[in-house]
Amino acid sequence: MSEQSPEFIYRLASAAEWRQARDSGAVPKRDIDLKDGYFHLSTYEQALETARLHFAGADDLVALEIPVAVVSDKLKFEIAPKRGEAFPHYYGDLPSAHVVRAIRLTRDGADFSFGEPL
Repeated sequence: MSEQSPEFIYRLASAAEWRQARDSGAVPKRDIDLKDGYFHLSTYEQALETARLHFAGADDLVALEIPVAVVSDKLKFEIAPKRGEAFPHYYGDLPSAHVVRAIRLTRDGADFSFGEPL
């Protein structure tokens, strides 16, 4: 990969998933994560399109910000065929302590934007 690795990656989650992560100490895996064997994550530049494509209609979406340096040992950037881009995939359990902040995503029709940190 010729481009520089980002400083942060993002896990999109519902407010309920974020509460569960804080209560349990681990970010919960979704069915797709279990099926594929890794957490599906996004870079900052990818997060809003991911929200639009996979979380349409969600009103309680947050982006969990995770420093790449903290998870680099189990992180791989791999091409997602449907989008033709390299996405961050995390192979392992993801402690909620790795999340440095949760940022509310606000919805305007079908589109999302980054809002205020929670």
